[in-house]
Amino acid sequence: MNKHLVGAFVAASTAFGAGAVAAQDDTFVTIGTGGVTGVYYPTGGAICRLVNRGRSEHGIRCGVESTGGSVFNINAIRGGELEFGVAQSDWQYHAFNGTSRFEEQGAFEDLRAVFSVHPEPFTVVARADSGITDFEDLQGMRVNVGNPGSGQRGTMEVLMEAMGWTMDDFAVASELQAAEQSQALCDNNIDAMVYTVGHPSGSIQEATTACDSVLVNVTGDAVDMLVEENPFYRVATIPGGMYRGNDEDTMTFGVGATFVTSADVSDDVVYEIVSAVMENIDQFRGLHPAFAILEPAEMANDGLSAPLHAGAERYYREAGLIE
Repeated sequence: MNKHLVGAFVAASTAFGAGAVAAQDDTFVTIGTGGVTGVYYPTGGAICRLVNRGRSEHGIRCGVESTGGSVFNINAIRGGELEFGVAQSDWQYHAFNGTSRFEEQGAFEDLRAVFSVHPEPFTVVARADSGITDFEDLQGMRVNVGNPGSGQRGTMEVLMEAMGWTMDDFAVASELQAAEQSQALCDNNIDAMVYTVGHPSGSIQEATTACDSVLVNVTGDAVDMLVEENPFYRVATIPGGMYRGNDEDTMTFGVGATFVTSADVSDDVVYEIVSAVMENIDQFRGLHPAFAILEPAEMANDGLSAPLHAGAERYYREAGLIE
């Protein structure tokens, strides 16, 4: 602890008694994110940067851990190994309700939402010479559906089921991890790849820069049904001009990245973390291109399928962001 903090604690002790000093002792919190090349890792870093800037006032020290992603983070929060995590909105829903991959262990009833972050469109990229322009064109093609247990694979399987497809509908259904698929596309080992990711994405940048490839529209009745029937899905647009060779908007659907915690985490800690982000939203937007369109009112309300943490709810009510 530096001498300035020690001095502040001594002053607090003189004014309010020893109990005030205990209350001011540093509280350590860790945010589970994802791989270092994804958007989750810088999301956690951006949150911690704003929290740590006010550490001398609130006594919270925030750290980031690179993890296996959404499901890992939720399970680690459930096990008390992490205080916070970034997770796809669909996995937040399934964990709280004990469905899908959380069915066996049961509902995580103490899971709490803090805020939503950037949208994560379901993104399909195809080689320009493949002739693929829409999702339906993937039939009979060599497609990387993602590794088992990944968010991209989960979303792909949900959409395939809605379309009435099986893996046999593809000439090849490869199971490469996200970090491997862009090179496979440009090496002509696959015709198309799928990824549930925030934009701009380094992986999509690689695929569109290293070879001629196009983003594919994912629309139609099956997509409309999924969005209508599931609160964690939303229609999404990937703006034209973001990637080489893709000047037009791409229409698709997707989930949102959300920031979650447990009911066991202190109301005051959650309040201070929410305050650090929302009171400095302009700085937060500037910390990653995927954050540029974020609005506090949407962050407090959209894509949150677990109950709000009481500390977050207190801040949002005071700020007039929820009723």
